[in-house]
Amino acid sequence: MIKRAAEKALKRLASQFPVVGITGPRQSGKTTLAKLVFPEKRYISFDDKSFRELAGANPIDFLRAFPDGLIIDEAQKVPDIFDAVKYFADNCDFTPGKFILTGSSQFRLKENMAESLAGRAAFLRLLPFSISELKAENLLPKDVYDLIFYGQYPPLYDLRKNFDRMDWYESYINGYLDLDVKDMINPSNVSSFRKFIQLCAVYSGQILSKDSIARDLGISAPTVKNWLSILEASSVIYFLDAVAANLGKALIKSPKLYFADTGLLCSLLGINSKEKLLLSRHKGAIVENFAVAELLKSRLNAAKRPNLAYYRDRGGLEVDAVAEWERPYAIEIKSDSRTEKKMSAGARKYAELRSSDKVEPTVFYTGEISCQINGARYVSWKNWGDFDLADMS
Repeated sequence: MIKRAAEKALKRLASQFPVVGITGPRQSGKTTLAKLVFPEKRYISFDDKSFRELAGANPIDFLRAFPDGLIIDEAQKVPDIFDAVKYFADNCDFTPGKFILTGSSQFRLKENMAESLAGRAAFLRLLPFSISELKAENLLPKDVYDLIFYGQYPPLYDLRKNFDRMDWYESYINGYLDLDVKDMINPSNVSSFRKFIQLCAVYSGQILSKDSIARDLGISAPTVKNWLSILEASSVIYFLDAVAANLGKALIKSPKLYFADTGLLCSLLGINSKEKLLLSRHKGAIVENFAVAELLKSRLNAAKRPNLAYYRDRGGLEVDAVAEWERPYAIEIKSDSRTEKKMSAGARKYAELRSSDKVEPTVFYTGEISCQINGARYVSWKNWGDFDLADMS
C-alpha cells in the first residue's frame, strides 16, 4: 500500500476537531486513508442499505451505538446524520477525531458538513497520488511523459487489479456523470455536460473565458458558470486566480483552468498514447497542468491553503505560478529538458518587480537534475512536489 503524504495532516486535524471530512475527487483514496490512519475506529458505509435505513430512521440513536466514534463512508447518503453528528459534538464530552466522514460525492458531503458542522469540523482535500508519494515507493517511471499520460489515480496502481487505462478513465467519467452529477443538472443535459467536460479539457492551462465555452457548446454563460462550479466542487478541475497586486501594470484578471489529474485530461482530449501526447498541440498546456497539480498536492496534503496564483500583465509579462509560501516563488513551467537562461526570463523580471519581497525565480522543467543557475532555481520534474524543501545550493 502506498503511504499517503496527507496522513500526518489528517492526524493533526483529528487531534483538534471532533469531526474531520475527507474530500476530493472520486477514487482519490479517501476511504483507504481514513482506515489506514484510524485502524481502531469502526468503519461503516452508507452504501450498505441496512446501515442507511437504520441511520435514517433514528440517526442520534444510531451514532449512540458507537461510543468510540466512526468512520462513515458515503455519509451524504443519509443527510440527517450531519445534524446527529452535530448533536454529539455539542452535547457530549469533547473528543477530537471522533467522527471521520468521507464520500464519493464530495460536493454533497462538503455542502452538508458546511451547513451542519460549521466550526466543529475540519476538512482535508485529497487528490490523486503525487510525484513524491510515487517516488517514495519507487514507482516513478523514467520518462515524465509516461506518468503524465498514465495519470495518478490510486486504482491504476493497485497490483491486485488489472485495469486497462483507457477503460478505467471511460468508466470513471461514466461513474462521475451517473453518481455525482446527474441529479444536479437537468437529466436531458447529461450528454451536453459530457461534451462540456471535454471542452474544458481543451481550455486547460488557459485563461478562462466563459463566453467562449458557451459559444463553442451552444449553451448560456450562466449555465457554463453553474457547470464549472460543479466540476470545481467535485475537484475535477481547479482554478488558479490572477495575482491581485498590479505592480504598476494593467493585469489580466480572469482565472486559469486546470484538471486535478493529467491522465484524465489526456483521456478527455482523446490522447491515447504517450507518442500522441508528445506530438499534441496541447503538450505544453498538459505539462503546465501536471506541474500546477503537483503544487496543489504539496499544499493540500499538508492541509494548507494553496496560496497559488499566476501573473500576466498587458505588457506581455507572464509567470505561470506565483507561490506565496514560507518564501515566495515565481515559477515558470517548461516542457523542455534543457536548462537555458531565457527559460527563467519571466520569473526573473517578476522577481525584480517585487525585489523587496525576495521572490525566488524558479523554473520547472522536464530534465533530470535540479540545480541553481545564475540565481534561478531549475527544478527537475522528479522534485516538483517537494521543490521548496530541497537544498539546491
